[in-house]
Amino acid sequence: MRCMSEQKEGLIPVVVQDVKNNNVLMVAYADKEAIELTKRTGYMHYWSRSRGRIWRKGETSGNVQKVREVMTDCDGDALLARVEQTGPACHTGRYSCFADRPVPPDDVVTDLWRVFEERRSSDCESSYTCKLLRNRNLLLKKIGEESSEVILAAKDNDKGQLVYESADLMYHLMVLLFAEGIRMDEVYSELERRRR
Repeated sequence: MRCMSEQKEGLIPVVVQDVKNNNVLMVAYADKEAIELTKRTGYMHYWSRSRGRIWRKGETSGNVQKVREVMTDCDGDALLARVEQTGPACHTGRYSCFADRPVPPDDVVTDLWRVFEERRSSDCESSYTCKLLRNRNLLLKKIGEESSEVILAAKDNDKGQLVYESADLMYHLMVLLFAEGIRMDEVYSELERRRR
């Protein structure tokens, strides 16, 4: 490893984040020329400390990083690059330099998925979620009922009721997706595909 005195001067650390899920993909360094190339091309360029030259991420692997946003930290001595990553970000073939696969966000969807997992593998006769997971007809009936209630709340212009009924519908729909072995990231990917 080179000592700091042998490093190129004027390098700035760049934290690279997946715009889809906010996972940190890698940390690299850039100089002024790499930053200018990034701005001009729309793809991330860095200064390779090991090779002593500028490189475009993915120039040999094809695993490019399309820039969505670059921000400077409060001190102006580090960058955050939010990118659309093609393929793995790490040179080892892993999703990121920190993990084999994306780390799921800790949000209400993730929490509900954990509850579904627990309910599926336990004897919990008093749990409504268990009843839904064990009775597909009941689950499908509830999705129909909740859909109708969303429509009625929208028709009545009742915002509070619309929020309440939408949450009910989303919950039941998520139970169905879970029961069918469909992950929420599959739904997100389909929505992403439609956005383009």
